[in-house]
Amino acid sequence: MSQTTPHDTGYKLLFSHPEMVRDLLMGYMPGAWLAQADFSTLERVNASYVSESERQRHDDMVWRLKVGQQWVWVYLLLEFQSEPDAWMALRMMVYVGLLSQHLVREGDLHDGLLPAVVPIVLYNGATPWKVATDVADCFGPSLPGLEPFRPRLLYHLVDEARLKLHPLQEVRNLAEALFRLERSRTLRDIFQVMRALGAVLQGPEMQPLRRTITIWLRLLLRRKAPRANIAEIDDITDLLEADAMLEQTIERWFDEATLKGELKGRQEGRQEGRQEGRQEGRQEGRQEGRQEGFARAVTLQLQLRFGLVPPWAQQRLASASEEQLVIWTGAILSATSLQDLFGSD
Repeated sequence: MSQTTPHDTGYKLLFSHPEMVRDLLMGYMPGAWLAQADFSTLERVNASYVSESERQRHDDMVWRLKVGQQWVWVYLLLEFQSEPDAWMALRMMVYVGLLSQHLVREGDLHDGLLPAVVPIVLYNGATPWKVATDVADCFGPSLPGLEPFRPRLLYHLVDEARLKLHPLQEVRNLAEALFRLERSRTLRDIFQVMRALGAVLQGPEMQPLRRTITIWLRLLLRRKAPRANIAEIDDITDLLEADAMLEQTIERWFDEATLKGELKGRQEGRQEGRQEGRQEGRQEGRQEGRQEGFARAVTLQLQLRFGLVPPWAQQRLASASEEQLVIWTGAILSATSLQDLFGSD
């Protein structure tokens, strides 16, 4: 697995909301069972059936919901590697096996049998996912008479970068809005989805998800316009209040990013002969800027998880190495307090 980044943690925060999981299932999961699903019963289940080291090794979430009189368990794995994992089907068989053992121990059975478990992989890498989605295809040809013993387990793949999205201005599905923002190429694309999300996420029941999406949008804008003023992005309380002034501000970020990139290219071209002595300084400056932005992103996630971040915690973040920030980012969701998080390094 690749290292955890603020972008990865942002996805985990988004899909810790039942509304996002509901729309992912309704929009991208096939099957007639969804017509009978009671999404008001959708609840996240604590992944206490695996060890702490195993839980930190992969980004999974377990949810369950009622379909008729039965519970259906949804095993959602968020995959952030740039390349597909050829052994994902084998990993999923292990994870579903651990979950099934837990259900047996807890007595979460239906008529003495295990409930339905739906394994889903959400992948957002650039390389198309062409590896096995059935664990049976991870095994070589069987010898005569041994085919019935070949393991079978199929997972459902949501390959985000290759989904066919609806070219609509309004938001019909929250998961689709997330995918459209990820695949946006222009400021107009981003702002169109932001405005539509702001209209949908109204009312007190939607405020927790609205805050999470606002934090994730800050991370997205930093990736799309990396030279924008980070403090200026963070000062905007609600990015989904999409008015003309906000649109002009974001447009300026994109224009400045483009202009600065062009100027930097010209300057480096003129100074090619003298660049060797200055290269180290530029690299150090970029590293410091990236680390400062990383610390700001972790602070935003801590605010969402625990509320106001006290000065002592801000000082720890400001002085931490990039490696330590990555470790803390991966541990945010499982930590019970700031003391628990910072005391575990």
